[in-house]
Amino acid sequence: MKSTLKVGHRGAKGYISENTLPSIQKALDLNVDGIEIDVHLCASGELVVFHDFTLDRMTNGTGEIGKQTLSQLQNLLVDGKYKIPTLTEVLDLIHAKCLLNIELKGEKTALPTVKLLHQYFDKGTWTYNNVLISSFQRKELEAVYNFDERMSLGVLTKASVNASIRFAKTINAVAIHPNFALLSKNNVKEAQDEGFKVNAWTVNDFESIERIKSYGVDAIISDFPDRI
Repeated sequence: MKSTLKVGHRGAKGYISENTLPSIQKALDLNVDGIEIDVHLCASGELVVFHDFTLDRMTNGTGEIGKQTLSQLQNLLVDGKYKIPTLTEVLDLIHAKCLLNIELKGEKTALPTVKLLHQYFDKGTWTYNNVLISSFQRKELEAVYNFDERMSLGVLTKASVNASIRFAKTINAVAIHPNFALLSKNNVKEAQDEGFKVNAWTVNDFESIERIKSYGVDAIISDFPDRI
């Protein structure tokens, strides 16, 4: 059986609060092959690393994250402990030690994300090979593709492997990212035969991890990446 890449979901979400610098550091400490994070554009124009569209579940704030400035967000705490990081802080922390999968969550995140990455490419600290951009939002992926065809793209889906493959072809994506419940040995092979990597999410319990690994997926995204 081929080796399956282990990717930390929102850092190491199963151990430390998601999408925080300590959670990302924990994933690095677990020797992951990759780390998946989520980005939004805040009101003052910076890219911040956060999953939800609203602040209510994870912080002591309330309302939409996209309507807050960075200075407002920096006054909040995730789970009463941690700051909301910027994408710049995350890039500096990881420093290309592993693959970074950036999920474009919020609207209009595509171009700011690629432009920021270009700054790191120009400095030589990151390369195209270190980064994968994924999203459920097709217009964001199309925007990345239209701006820079060299970026590696992944199509997220929780509905249909076949539909994601069809769309992936239109943007020259390298991977599809299905919810693991959609997968079978057959459709994993079909996707790979079409030239796509299959990166499954979010697989946490040992039994499911072993089953999904047996299908021959390329990577598993997990809250507990050390279990893979």
